[in-house]
Parts: sequence; C-alpha cells; structure tokens
Amino acid sequence: MLHATSPQLTPSSSAPTPPLQGPSLKDKERQQDREKALLDPDHESTPPPVYQHTGSADHHSRSYRSSRTQSDRSSFQEQGRPTAVSFNPIPGGARSRSQSTGGGSRQGVHPFPQDMLKRSETYKSNMTKSTTRSGRPTLYPSESSSTLVGSALERKMRDEDAAPVRQDTASRLEALRDHMRQHELAYYVIPSEDSHGSEYIAVSDKRREWISGFTGSAGQAVISPTAAYLITDSRYWAQAHKELDPNWIVVPAGSMNGPKDWIEWLVERAENCKIGIDARLISYAKATALNNALKPKNAKLYYPPQNLVDLIWRDKPQRSREPIYVQPPEFTGLGAGEKLGKLRDWIKRQRPAVPSYSKSEPKPSQIQTATLLSNLSCIAWLLNLRGDDIPFNPVFHSYLFVGLESATLFIEPAKITPEVQAYLETINVVIRDYNDIWTFLRRKEWGEGNVIISPETSYAICLMLTSFRYTVLPNYVEELKAVKNEVEIRGLRNAYLRDGAAYVRWLAWLDEKMQQGYDITEYEAAWRLTEYRRKNKYYMGLAYENISATGENAALPHYTPHKETAKMIDRLTPYLNDSGGQYRDGTCDTTRTVHFGRPTSEQCEAFTRVLQGHIAIDTAIFPEGTTGAKLDVLARKALWQDGLNYMHGTGHGVGSFLNVHEGPQSFSSEVPLVAGHVLTNEPGFYNDGKWGMRIESALVVRRVQTKGGFNGDVWLGFERLTCVPIQTKMVKDVMLSKEERQWLKDHNRRCLELLEPLIHNDKRAMRYLRREAERGIGIAGAVPGGITIDWD
Repeated sequence: MLHATSPQLTPSSSAPTPPLQGPSLKDKERQQDREKALLDPDHESTPPPVYQHTGSADHHSRSYRSSRTQSDRSSFQEQGRPTAVSFNPIPGGARSRSQSTGGGSRQGVHPFPQDMLKRSETYKSNMTKSTTRSGRPTLYPSESSSTLVGSALERKMRDEDAAPVRQDTASRLEALRDHMRQHELAYYVIPSEDSHGSEYIAVSDKRREWISGFTGSAGQAVISPTAAYLITDSRYWAQAHKELDPNWIVVPAGSMNGPKDWIEWLVERAENCKIGIDARLISYAKATALNNALKPKNAKLYYPPQNLVDLIWRDKPQRSREPIYVQPPEFTGLGAGEKLGKLRDWIKRQRPAVPSYSKSEPKPSQIQTATLLSNLSCIAWLLNLRGDDIPFNPVFHSYLFVGLESATLFIEPAKITPEVQAYLETINVVIRDYNDIWTFLRRKEWGEGNVIISPETSYAICLMLTSFRYTVLPNYVEELKAVKNEVEIRGLRNAYLRDGAAYVRWLAWLDEKMQQGYDITEYEAAWRLTEYRRKNKYYMGLAYENISATGENAALPHYTPHKETAKMIDRLTPYLNDSGGQYRDGTCDTTRTVHFGRPTSEQCEAFTRVLQGHIAIDTAIFPEGTTGAKLDVLARKALWQDGLNYMHGTGHGVGSFLNVHEGPQSFSSEVPLVAGHVLTNEPGFYNDGKWGMRIESALVVRRVQTKGGFNGDVWLGFERLTCVPIQTKMVKDVMLSKEERQWLKDHNRRCLELLEPLIHNDKRAMRYLRREAERGIGIAGAVPGGITIDWD
C-alpha cells in the first residue's frame, strides 16, 4: 500500500549486488511440518469459491449480484488466556455494530443507519452487462453466489456497497461559516486526522469527509468566508476532483507549481487574521511551526472551545465500544512488563528540563518522571493489547500515562472485560475514563516532575500541561516498535506465506476465468480474494481497503472499486491489485500487476523498468547508518532512464498485527535503517487516463556477510517476506541484466518451493504456480503469417 508522503530524493550508488538467498525446504518432512503449522484445520472443510457453468447455452450474460456481507466474528481462544475478539474492518461510511447499538454482544448483526455508506471488509462483484466476444467459448448464465456455500454464501447474499455520491455541501458550509463569523475567523482548518494523529480514523472522527464529501485518507479542508479548499497530495488529485462538488477548490500539494503542504499554502494567504482549528487535531510540531510562520504576518491560530464541525454534524456517529483483547507473547515475543521496563529506563536516562545556562541543581519539578502516549498503535504495542475502533487497524482509542512505578490507561470503561482488567493489574496499569485525561492533566495529578511527550502529540495536551511541565522528545516507543524481534519476524514470515498462498489461489482462479472468457469486475475480483484470505489461520480481517484496478483506474494509486461503478477487468491493459490481510501474527501488504491479454510494447517497457527498480531495492547491500531516503533513488533509476517516475513514496514501515503504515522507517525517511525494520518495496508507473502498474513486496532488514567486510560487521540487506510470483508476460527480456533475469527466475521458483506445501491440494493453483515458476520471460514476437505465441 502506498505511503502517505512523496520521498525526498537523495543520490546514491546503484551498483548491482547479488540477491540474498531466501530460506528453502529440503525434504518432504519439513514441508509437512510447515503445512501443519500454517494451515488451520478448522477451515479445511470450506471449499474455495469457484464458478460453475449452469443454465442454457443460449445465454451469454453473467450476473454477479451481491448483497451485504458481514465479516466472521469468530473469537480466538488462547489456552489459559482471555478470549480475544477480531476487529471489524469496515471502510469509511459504515460503523461497527457497537457504534450503532451502544455496545452489546458481538454475535448479533445490527443494521447500520440507512444514510451511511454500507460496505464490508469483503468486496464482491457488481451487476455486469451482457457481453459477447467472438472467438471465446460459449458462456452460460452464472450467478456467482450459486457456487458459494455456508458463510461465504451468506456474506454474498447480504452484501451492500454504495459508491460515494457527490454531495451538495452548500448548506453544511454555510452553517460552518455562521460559527466562523461568531469567532471572527478568516479561515477554519479541518484536518483528516483524529485527536491521536491517526492516519486512518474511526467513522465518528471523519469530520473532513463529512464537510467536503472527499473520502481520501489524506487532505486538509480549509474554509474561508467565501471559498472552500481541499489541499491533498498526488495520490488523490483525480479522486478529489471527482468527489468534490462545485463549492470546493482542489489545491494539488506537491505539484510543480503548487504548495508543499497545507501549512505553506495557508501561510501565503494569512495576514492580520485569526485561523481557527481544533487544538486536538493538530500536533505540537505542526502548531509550533505554523504559529512561528504566522507571527511575522500578524496572524495567529485560534482554538474554539468546541469543534465547529461537531456543532453542525447532527447525526454524528458514536465512538466504538468494542472490547479490547490481549495479544499473547507467542505473537509479540516480549511481555508488556518488559516493554514498560525499557520505557521507564529510557525516562530515567533523560536529562532534567534545566536551561542550558543554569548551573544550579535541578528542582524536583524539572526531573523527568513520566511520559504521555497518545499514538494508538504505540499504546497497543506497548501493552500487548488490540482493539476494534478503527477500520482495518486493530487499535483502540486511549491515552497512556507511564510513570516510573505505575501507569494509567485512559479508555472507555465499557471496553475493558474482566479478563483484560485482571491482565492490566498484573502489569500495574490503572484504568480511568477516556475523557478523564483532561482533568488529570489540568490538576497535575501525577505530582512533581516533568512529562515527556512526542512532537506528534496533540497541541491541546501541550496547552493543558503548559510549557513548564513537559519536554518534547522523539517517540521512543515508536522506535522500539519498529524494530521487530525474532518472534515477530517469524510471525510475519508465516503470515506472508499464508497470505501468499491465498493470493496465488485467487490469481489462478482469476486467470482461469478470464481465459475462459468470463467478464469479472474489479469489485468481484477483490471480493473473491478476500474470501480466499478468510480461510487462512489467524485471519482477522483486511489490512486496508482492497485496491483492485483495471485500465484508467489503475493509474489512480489509491483507487477503490465499488459494486455499482466497478469496471470490467480489461484484457488490453494491466490489472493491478494492492491488498493484504491482518493476521494475529502479522500484517500483510502485497501488490501485483498482471495482464490477461497481449501487452503492448509501451506497457512492457514500463513494467520492466518498474521491475528493475523493485529488484534494485530488494538486492541492495548497504552499511549501518544508511537511511531509506538514500536508497530511494535505486527504485527510480531505471524509470528515470526513460523519463518515467512515480509521485508516491517507494515504501513504508509495516506493523506486526498493527497499522499497515508504520514509522519512523521508510524509503522517504532520514531515519537510519537497522536490522529488524520491516518495509515495503513498491515502485510503480501510472500512465494517466490509460493504465498503471506497481509491484510491492515486504522486506525485513537483516545483517549480511559481504566479501570485503570493510569496516567490520556493519553491512545490511533485505530478506523478502512476500511470496507471490511476478508475472513475466510484461517483462522485456532484452532490457534485463543477467543478474536481474536470474533474480526474477529465482523469485518465482522460490514461490513454488515455499507455497507448494500449502496449496498442493488445489490443482488449479498448482498449475498456475508451476507455470509462473517455469515459463520464459516475455511474449514471443510474431512469426511469418502474423501468428503470435505466448509462453503459456
């Protein structure tokens, strides 16, 4: 999945290096052991979804109807541990069951309000038009749900997916401006984030989406008395123009002549005025930078006592009250008590908040005695807890105050089960109501001492603490969380194998149906892939909304198909699928681009350049201290040779059953890569209005032994976690070096070796996997008479 920011390019060496050798299975016994460890026998009785030909041969239409789907809510019972519950990854517009009902049993299915978008974590087909094509087999009417059984059929029958409808926002904007006039505001800023700085947020926090109608995950709305602006990056320019009504103006941040971001855009226009913003929704770092930039222009930020959008959002959804659950040590590799101990040791090592010019002994109030965490994934990781408050992200709304002896978790009490309560008592964590954080800070209930916060902490917390009571330091928990231990790496490796097996089963299904002449929509293809993932052991839902795109939609990096508007997968252009599953032992993120017809020379050349960039990152060897940003140029070098490029980041950090986007490491970051960092490698190219392509695999940074060994054991490289073959049809063999050609062959053969134990009972998947591992590179040219030959 694409990273939120465009990278800062830094020149770097691009000398080819030999690929790292991945692990191999040497005998049948090890294959059987791996199969037993990775496959869930409870799911073996449910056959994978398939199509069947039914009805009269006179018909050529296929109707892929779907009704609303609900994810399986099976609980996960660990021996001797409280039952853990799966989270509900419902995309924007739909809220969890507890939000609709105020809590209650997880087993019941409760209706969503009719005025909300209704979309589940699985993606199904929409109604397809009747089509015939000469030279293809006769097709029979096929209701795709007729070949599904059990819970899969039930999900198919009940699926609902409403595409976003362009709203008339005039009345909402006018109501907001009424409140702006009361506060004498020249501008009012509505960020995408919630009060915890989350990239992905709960439905109840989607204020910017509600006021504007824009559904993208990034972008700031800025309202003036006469205009409304949406500032967003290149991933969403086309989507914003499509979704916003005429009341809005799209500002392309990061474009050639556009501003760097919304802060730069606002500073250029603000003068002698007040700019309103909810202090909870802007970080300390951004508020400080913006205030400093506005000061010379006699402008300032103003923080209304209530969020102005909340005042006019009459049917605003309730916050989730889904219970949280424990993530056990067999997945985390480290107990919460040990993690808290590391954090407390770090607090003790920090110097007192004494001015550099002072020579007196520090006062008790200047000693660092605690830290306040507001980042949801950091809290979940530190306490080994998971929740169900934000779609696709197993986190929960809370604040965590960690002192030197005890800790206080501020959370909705209804979310705490007796089992979790008992668990928290064992690690000396006290529970208080979520909203008590403000009383706690105002009264300074922890007593003497300074509190450490990160630059990403909301400015509202800083205002409550006052500058004499806090110190701003980089988020130490985020640094700890980013470096995966061996248990987490093993879990990710196993999760990617299971996820890869599901992906290959699905590719085989899709390839067969397309070759048989079926018309499949982007939505149906994505839905089927989710059904294959659902069968996997430890499956907890999707990691993010499926990106399933064909033709011009594939040129939109963050396109999401909807049932009623999805396109038929085109046989003339590449098809791109960017998706991943959330599993108890890891978060997966994979992109593959395939072609179901005969690709053009232009498509093959672009795909080959993307592949070369992918290989260059995958095979990179670099010394300690090297940042991701310094490696970024390797992914772009081949594309640049042909004057091609992509506007998103090359890759991002990935969590361990946490957020799919994780920092601080990335290929856009100046943070040095260290052994244990996990990142995605995802160069691409997007031919605007025509087609697009991307290849994405997950990598873990590992220590490597080099021939020269200069300066000692300081060399790092990557181990590839993703195990899905790369289609060779669009690759131009003559453009590849000998090393690149061997890398591609080795990768596809490795996929066959590692995935065979998991899918050997699926004859179709095995045929597909073996074909991709053994076929040649590219498509043969035309022979005399105009006949063309494919390696297939």
